[in-house]
Amino acid sequence: MREERDELIDRIAAELRVVPPLDPALDARIMAEVATLPAHEPGGVGAAVRWLARPLTLRVSPIAGLALAAGVAALLLWTGVFSRRDTVALETPAAAPGILLAHQGRSTVQFVLVSPDAKTVTLVGDFNDWDAAATPLHRAQAGAWSVAVQLVPGRHRYAFIVDGVRWIADPTAPPAPDDDFGSPGSVVTVGA
Repeated sequence: MREERDELIDRIAAELRVVPPLDPALDARIMAEVATLPAHEPGGVGAAVRWLARPLTLRVSPIAGLALAAGVAALLLWTGVFSRRDTVALETPAAAPGILLAHQGRSTVQFVLVSPDAKTVTLVGDFNDWDAAATPLHRAQAGAWSVAVQLVPGRHRYAFIVDGVRWIADPTAPPAPDDDFGSPGSVVTVGA
């Protein structure tokens, strides 16, 4: 049995050692194809531009995404973007169109959601009658979406709607008490 196996291996090895005949015109055809390729300039500005213009795929793990979101939120807090400053809103009442009244006590609140894959993000809450079209967020760098809203003092319940269908609570804010609809929500408290 062992001799049969050795003889079979020897026959296979002999077949593998046979060099197949090559087409004599193969080298000429390959060189003709190479000659039609565009000339490549080594180094220089052209190579740098091609390197900078090449497509790049960036993949981020969920942990790295959360770390990036925390870093962006910390940077925004540090630079004062989240600061709530009192502003004066001027309105013309319907009963007296010629008189401007100043309403104090409103605060500007910056809402931010990091969602790089989102196509649209809107803000809904008790301050805009849960109207999904009333307060769209604007896309910023690194997939962050933001909008500044004037709110009166008090507690306000809100949520984000991503791509018109997915309700998301604000991951940086306290969760709202459960509502009767089971929708996720958050709470923001605006001081007087």
